[in-house]
Amino acid sequence: MTVLIKGVRLYGEGDPVDVLVADGQIAEIGPDMKAAKGTEVIDAAGQILLPGLVDLHTHLREPGREYAEDIETGSAAAALGGFTAVFAMANTDPVADSPVVTDHVWRRGQQIGLVDVHPVGAVTVGLAGRQLTEMGLMADGLAAVRLFSDDGVCVADPLVMRRALEYAAGLGVLIAQHAEEPRLTAGAVAHEGPTAARLGLAGWPRVAEESIVARDALLARDTGGRVDVCHASTAGTVEILRWAKGQGISITAEVTPHHLMLDDSRLAGYEGVNRVNPPLREVSDVQALRRALAEGVIDCVATDHAPPRDFWTGAVWPG
Repeated sequence: MTVLIKGVRLYGEGDPVDVLVADGQIAEIGPDMKAAKGTEVIDAAGQILLPGLVDLHTHLREPGREYAEDIETGSAAAALGGFTAVFAMANTDPVADSPVVTDHVWRRGQQIGLVDVHPVGAVTVGLAGRQLTEMGLMADGLAAVRLFSDDGVCVADPLVMRRALEYAAGLGVLIAQHAEEPRLTAGAVAHEGPTAARLGLAGWPRVAEESIVARDALLARDTGGRVDVCHASTAGTVEILRWAKGQGISITAEVTPHHLMLDDSRLAGYEGVNRVNPPLREVSDVQALRRALAEGVIDCVATDHAPPRDFWTGAVWPG
């Protein structure tokens, strides 16, 4: 089967071109190409052609909460958005803290066949932050897990995180951290600042994120492990990342579209949809995140796609 895509801009740059696809592979790129008999022609005027996107941070809810979403619906949504691979976080029920669960998620993704679904293994058993999982078994399993995270909760104990990074360094895998010091965010629902104070909302300080990012950067330096910062949200986090990378520490970070586009002024209407984890920050933070992404201090955009756990009650699961 051959397809001729007409008048598309590659990467959104330059003049429109035509792209000929034969048997699933790009065969030729050029201007004003003629379609051979039997070729399907797609008019892509005004459209942009990109490689398949990869989302490093999604929550597909299977197993355990298929009423909110499952791997099939999540895969369909990803494919519709141009994603060819997604990483599914471990806070399912049961938690993806063993190869039984991670291999199941991998098999389901392969059975559905819309996108590559890569399971993320939990760092600690049950996401409880105390006992490390058998990361080696998950890495050696069918799913060949290469990313581990307790996202939704922080690996707050520094000794546990240090051991996780040491273990991960030996396996050649990555630890992604939900950077939130829980003792600083108890009851918090909004960024700690003038907007939260005016609205009477419990504040979530920047330092709750930044203290964990700084700690984990130092742990990565001393263990030789690799750490990734999930959903970076503050200007201070950007500066810590800049320093750490300048020291040669193996640290990366992602930012979400909503933290790049929105700020805490949206809380004024009290709509629950604007209460996210981590919270929307101030305009100065948004500007710092944008600059950091453009400069490469922040490495990528990840959606943190997270359907509500209990959609019929309006109770939204934080991540």
